[in-house]
Amino acid sequence: INHTTYNLARMNMFLHNVNYDKFDIALGNTLLDPQFGDEKPFDAIVSNPPYSVNWIGSDDPTLINDERFAPAGVLAPKSKADFAFVLHCLNYLSSKGRAAIVCFPGIFYRGGAEQKIRKYLVENNFVETVISLAPNLFFGTSIAVNILILSKSKKDSKTQFIDASGENFFKKETNNNILTEEHIEEILRIFDTKEDIDHVSKSVDTDKIAEEDYNLSVNTYVEQKDTREVIDITELNAKIKATVSNIDRLRIEIDKIVAEIEVE
Repeated sequence: INHTTYNLARMNMFLHNVNYDKFDIALGNTLLDPQFGDEKPFDAIVSNPPYSVNWIGSDDPTLINDERFAPAGVLAPKSKADFAFVLHCLNYLSSKGRAAIVCFPGIFYRGGAEQKIRKYLVENNFVETVISLAPNLFFGTSIAVNILILSKSKKDSKTQFIDASGENFFKKETNNNILTEEHIEEILRIFDTKEDIDHVSKSVDTDKIAEEDYNLSVNTYVEQKDTREVIDITELNAKIKATVSNIDRLRIEIDKIVAEIEVE
């Protein structure tokens, strides 16, 4: 991490009464100078990498031979390093490991190299779950981020999609939306049970994802709830009929009044 992130990490631990001296926080460029390689693999990784930052990418052809990026056969775009961080996390996972990565939504539907990396992840059964969250949950950005959960020990070949962006999954505050403990517990319950819930969660076969060109956007697979007002056609027709009848009656009354005026 860079000096800014390093200091923010220390400050965050301080504010939460955590002794950061007990943790090994390393400075460096994660993509070009990865740390903790001697300590991998890890059973659990939690990551919040920077969104859509530039990196050297294909300007350094030797990177395609890096063990983190080589399996995908393509490097993340130079202007969008998101998937480089994702592949970094995947490489550091043990055979039973999981990684939860906060991601910019665009990486789940854009084409080009990002689509090829998604194809690699899906076809090798590394994507366990994609969770979409409500907007304005993080200080400094109002975007609705996603959480990508990678696993090297999935029990089946399905990919789970959870739409946790609805009003049942956040609490409105003055400046930000927040996730309460209850919201977090419910998301974790759905994740753990892999339960399909209308308008909230769905597990999808790899073939279906392939048909969608390896699009991993949650709203591609979880049908949005229709919040439009339901119109009762029978009731509407009755109202129209009554309105037409009233218009006809008024027209007759107007004709009578006009006739009387003409007689006078």
